[in-house]
Amino acid sequence: MPLMNDVLGVIMGGGRGSRLHPLTQMRSKPAVPIAGKYRLIDIPISNCINSGIFRVAILTQFNSVSLHRHITQAYNFDVFHTGWVQIWAAEQTPQNPNWYQGTADAVRQQLFEIQSTGAEYVMILAGDHLYRMDYHEMAEYHWEKNADITVAVQPVARSEAFRFGLLKVEEDGHITSFAEKPKDPQVQDKFVSRDDPERPFLGSMGIYMFKTKVLTDILTYHSQRDDFGGDIIPEAIQSHDVYGFDFDGFWEDIGTIRSFYETNLKLTNSNSPFNFYEAKAPIYTHARFLPGSVVEGSKLQDVLLAEGCRIQNAEITHSIIGIRSQVAEGTMIKDSILMGADYYVVDEPQDNLPIGIGKNCHIESAILDKNARIGDNVTILPFPRDHEDVDHDLYYVRDGIVVIAKDTEIPAGTRIGPE
Repeated sequence: MPLMNDVLGVIMGGGRGSRLHPLTQMRSKPAVPIAGKYRLIDIPISNCINSGIFRVAILTQFNSVSLHRHITQAYNFDVFHTGWVQIWAAEQTPQNPNWYQGTADAVRQQLFEIQSTGAEYVMILAGDHLYRMDYHEMAEYHWEKNADITVAVQPVARSEAFRFGLLKVEEDGHITSFAEKPKDPQVQDKFVSRDDPERPFLGSMGIYMFKTKVLTDILTYHSQRDDFGGDIIPEAIQSHDVYGFDFDGFWEDIGTIRSFYETNLKLTNSNSPFNFYEAKAPIYTHARFLPGSVVEGSKLQDVLLAEGCRIQNAEITHSIIGIRSQVAEGTMIKDSILMGADYYVVDEPQDNLPIGIGKNCHIESAILDKNARIGDNVTILPFPRDHEDVDHDLYYVRDGIVVIAKDTEIPAGTRIGPE
């Protein structure tokens, strides 16, 4: 049986991430903060390290500076370790003057680098999903089946079938057909792969394991096919041995503001579906060496509080308070996400709004990106969920959620909410 050292991890560094705007206004999707102190890219990198995949390449292109900075600061193996985490940025070459055109095209443009590693297998991963998975188990399944390609699949409820690429998986695990987000129930019924009436389908998780030679041949032969999920995998099913690896754990695609918001707030519950505290498979990130948080005379209930914060006589419920957050007295925060700050402010002019939340504010059902400056007596209330999107100078509304973009200043006394 091969070893995990024969496997190269390749993580998609994300495109424009327009459905997560304005959180992706100044960063790529995998660089978006999550759970108060991590970034989305930490999830697949940590899964790789915990699974014994110590060579990891991240393919980046759009708004990638903060992602590059985070990776170079967080993932440095010592000189006695053969592993590495590298950034493979999109580049124009004499052979190809174009940027990445899709997931498959991004890998195609880096085939030379992939081949130069000598890895016999390639694990292709998304950079914007929240889950914990042992890729070693998937690799062993791939080797046992002698598969050309293995696709990680997850049970899907009938009500969710239209959101997934559905795969028809036979009893031996062999995938025989594929449908991309089918909406017609009659089409969906052709893809029933499980006896469970509640979750009869199997959907692609966007996680693929290839034999390197097969990956090279497919991407070279299908030179005009730019996407794995929509192009490469459906065609490969007809010509190669493609198998489905079952995964029934927690998995969430952080693709929209609503999914980002709801997934984060689930982490504040005592029975959170995702555990960042798993001792044998921790989630790694940049070590910041911040002091412990100080909470003065405040009431906190169901709050995920990161380090380096100061909370003064405030009331916070069902919220995430990110690193270096400052919340002044008399403020009430509910069902909200504060991403915190990138730095502490020292010797700033007195007429400047300080970073953080001012006095006597009321903030509900909102996302405040990093370094937001909220003046005193500011009110932020949710809009109806079916409210149309709003792009205001001071804020955005997506799916009823108010989003304050990074580095935004909200003047004292401002009220944001439905009329």
